[in-house]
Amino acid sequence: MRAAHRLTLKVGPKSGEEGEEGEEGEEGEEGEEGEEAEEAEEAEEAEGGRRALSRQLASASARFAGPMAETKTLILKPTSDPDVFLAPDGRRLSPPPEWACLAPGDATLTRRVKKAGPSWAVVEKRGRKAFSRGLWAPAATIERIRGELAVERSTEAYAKRHAAGVARRERSQAAYVVEFERAVLDFLRFAPRWDALARDLAARVVAHATPVGSGTVARTERIPVEERARAAVIAWMRHQTTGYDDMKIARVKGARRGVRRELAEVSLAIVDLHRRDEAHGARACPLCQAVAGPADAGSSVGAG
Repeated sequence: MRAAHRLTLKVGPKSGEEGEEGEEGEEGEEGEEGEEAEEAEEAEEAEGGRRALSRQLASASARFAGPMAETKTLILKPTSDPDVFLAPDGRRLSPPPEWACLAPGDATLTRRVKKAGPSWAVVEKRGRKAFSRGLWAPAATIERIRGELAVERSTEAYAKRHAAGVARRERSQAAYVVEFERAVLDFLRFAPRWDALARDLAARVVAHATPVGSGTVARTERIPVEERARAAVIAWMRHQTTGYDDMKIARVKGARRGVRRELAEVSLAIVDLHRRDEAHGARACPLCQAVAGPADAGSSVGAG
């Protein structure tokens, strides 16, 4: 039923549209989480941060006269050859035979190996998201630190610290879920007759946006929670109340962002409609229909 009420929008490139880095080449392949991460970056004007990172990489490259210089971590890009990596200055580097790759997944081990001596962090950039492809370092160093860490983690003191840390993070997450839901409801400000709809919508947005590791705009701490709530609602509505997921968007710089902005205006108008204490035909309302339908399992949206 819901699909029949989704809004559609004809899409085409706009003249004078500004481009954005990292979007081209990934058009039509971005996931929902990646798009919400983009919205967080838009809100905080992250372009300056990326330029600063580029300067840091260039500076790090200058300090690396050779692959083994100093005790720094060189950030490399993967290539089609699994044993060849691209340095920031364009050099193609291969790890020494006595080095090994430490797979991502153990942050403590990775951090200690980086501190212990020279290493190469292989990072793949997809659109605006970066993915670790492992840390190359001397195999002896990795095994030594892995053994030391295993001994440390076997102690009762470590077990207590770990349990306390898990409990602390769970309390923090539970508190944040409550805070974020309150922020969503404050943003919606639906009229009394639409209060039940507001709470159901808020529950679905929160269930989708707040899980740790979801990569959504709700997980960033770089913008105020009020802005996160607004962006999360708009993102949820874009996927649940419009035809965005089925749109064929031109591979032109700024086209996808332009579409999202136009759809955001439509979504805000629908939100504003429910701020009025007036009845309207729920069957013709895409938001009422989306919330009345089942949660979208593919988008990890929880039932309200």
